[in-house]
Amino acid sequence: MELWQFVAARLKQNKSVMLLVVAESSGSSPGRAGFKMAVAEDDLRGSIGGGVMEVNLVERAKVRIQDSRFKIDSEIVRQNHRKDSANPSGMICSGEQTVIFYKLNFEDLPTIRQLVRSLKNHQSKVLQITSNNFQVVENQSDDFDFRFERQSENDFLFEEKLGFKNKLFIIGGGHCALALSELASKMDFHISLFDDRPNLNTLAKNKFVHAKTAVENYEKIGEFISSGAKHFVVVMTIGYKFDEIVIRRLLDKNFRYFGVLGSRAKMATLLKKLRKEGFAAEKLDKIHTPIGLNINSRTPEEIAVSIAAQIIAVKNAI
Repeated sequence: MELWQFVAARLKQNKSVMLLVVAESSGSSPGRAGFKMAVAEDDLRGSIGGGVMEVNLVERAKVRIQDSRFKIDSEIVRQNHRKDSANPSGMICSGEQTVIFYKLNFEDLPTIRQLVRSLKNHQSKVLQITSNNFQVVENQSDDFDFRFERQSENDFLFEEKLGFKNKLFIIGGGHCALALSELASKMDFHISLFDDRPNLNTLAKNKFVHAKTAVENYEKIGEFISSGAKHFVVVMTIGYKFDEIVIRRLLDKNFRYFGVLGSRAKMATLLKKLRKEGFAAEKLDKIHTPIGLNINSRTPEEIAVSIAAQIIAVKNAI
């Protein structure tokens, strides 16, 4: 949001901004699809991977902003990071990325404002960049986050689904949930928080989530959370018996990640009980518990770091 608001402010002043978008990458390239920078003559926002490679491309962007002869709206640049290549970037990582340069001018301001509104209102839209166009269109499919196609030597299509790419459901609104919410709010997650205690102090303090729901009881939690290939579920209720209720209600659903906070001994006992009752072993084995990476975390903040790290590992797994 900050990047697009920066662009809008500059365009409103009738100042051009060069938008740099990583359309695709391979190997150990530092930039990944969707990474963006907005470069003005005297300032910038965002990142396309950092390092010498980014510095060089920023300088190229600034030159093109000032060059009135630069009429091409977009260009694809292949940046190679291998030191033995003809055009090395100065970085030791081996890989390459395709970067789109798109010069935004005052006439693009309505589109930028539409984009900002879509993000604020969590609308299902798609940013579409072609060789000669920059627009926001309706989302016709949910089976992609980014899409890049070369249609000819000079023509291309880049599309990005706007808004959050992943959904995080946190069940239980205590101190650990508050810490996890703050961490996750800086990443690409729409965060929903659930608790059966509407007057809980930490629930009131939690300003990082996008939605809070006070459930009547956890027996109904399945009504609020659906299966999803990009759904991440973290269970951290007030106690063992409530964890059990939530697990029973959600176990038949399919999530990208399903983690439960609890001691190793108690969770082993619970899972053993559920196996004896006939719950599918393959479903129970997918539960991450004890939750989080084993970093000897103790405080709510440390626990949140371990959980967030595990979620990121699952999210970014190939």
